[in-house]
Amino acid sequence: MSQGQSLPMSRPAVLVSLAAYGAELAQREGQAALARIAAAAGADGVEYRGELQRGHQDELAEQCAVAAQHGLAVVWSSPEGLWNDAGSLDAGALDRAFSVAQALGAMRVKMSLGRYQAGAALEPLLPWLRHAGIELVVENDQTGSAGTLPPLRDFFARAAALGHAIPMTFDMGNWHWNGEDPLDAARVLAGQVGYVHCKGVQRTSAKWIAVPLEASSAPWRSVLRNLPAGAPRAIEFPLQGDDLVQVTRGHLDLLRSVELPA
Repeated sequence: MSQGQSLPMSRPAVLVSLAAYGAELAQREGQAALARIAAAAGADGVEYRGELQRGHQDELAEQCAVAAQHGLAVVWSSPEGLWNDAGSLDAGALDRAFSVAQALGAMRVKMSLGRYQAGAALEPLLPWLRHAGIELVVENDQTGSAGTLPPLRDFFARAAALGHAIPMTFDMGNWHWNGEDPLDAARVLAGQVGYVHCKGVQRTSAKWIAVPLEASSAPWRSVLRNLPAGAPRAIEFPLQGDDLVQVTRGHLDLLRSVELPA
């Protein structure tokens, strides 16, 4: 979240993951322009995505300025995993992610486990877990090593044993890519969840695809109701239409309308 920005306490914050607007628009207009759309629609924050950066010299400064101007909370999503292909903690990836987050005024860095292996030592991760002002959140992705229950449960249990409750980014759609039930996962991992990626899914003849929540073939409302009521939520499904502000506003309103347990 941007520096000095506090989130509403009466309801969960709802953000927009800027990947929702598509890679083509992000590359053409830049993520700062997409953040302005989200702000105009009434989003509480945005998730800037590493894979959508254009590499311009002043890109991070512009993105930070837009978020500050509109009072948007900021999450930085790194496309790199915590563990590399050799099974070692990727300190370089962490340094890069936290450096960008600091430049953006982000309060959270989102990463996946990468090539994490059960039983891996977590002590090398401690310097980043102790970072003042920036929180690491770990997402279930669409891979077997970082998006299924066994490695995630192992990781969070080992982190807790070190005295660190690392929040989870619970992507309600990604479980389908690994053949797992998101409702079962929500019931098992709810205590870890600090951020939710809201994504509808449909199965085509060849693969799973992300769709808006109201078009989902999965019980997204039930999943959401099994997760912590106060956890911020982010739209991470395609936002398309002639009036993107209106389209975005409608989906923000839908997410805010879901009744949750007290």
